[in-house]
Amino acid sequence: MIDLLAAAATAEAPPFWIQILPFAGMALIFWFLIIRPQMKRQKEHQEKVSGLKKGDQVVTAGGLVGKIVKVDDHYVDVELGQGVRVKAVKSTIGDVIPPGGNAAND
Repeated sequence: MIDLLAAAATAEAPPFWIQILPFAGMALIFWFLIIRPQMKRQKEHQEKVSGLKKGDQVVTAGGLVGKIVKVDDHYVDVELGQGVRVKAVKSTIGDVIPPGGNAAND
């Protein structure tokens, strides 16, 4: 009986790399499920924003729908209705509506 207690008390801890393995696994899961898809969506949005041109039908992040009248480096002029123009920051454009269609639901 004393030999069993002595053996249990002197048991060695597992190697360091085995102790760190669960944390590395959680980091990998976090990367593939959260960080990587977010980076992909951000890259796609940047490509949409850089490709904006006059005449595109757009939806702003605030939900306003209009047609681009003028494009600058950082701003776009959006016509919301006849005679109603607003200046918006390019990065706040949420989506480009394809001709004759509705905004894509991602």
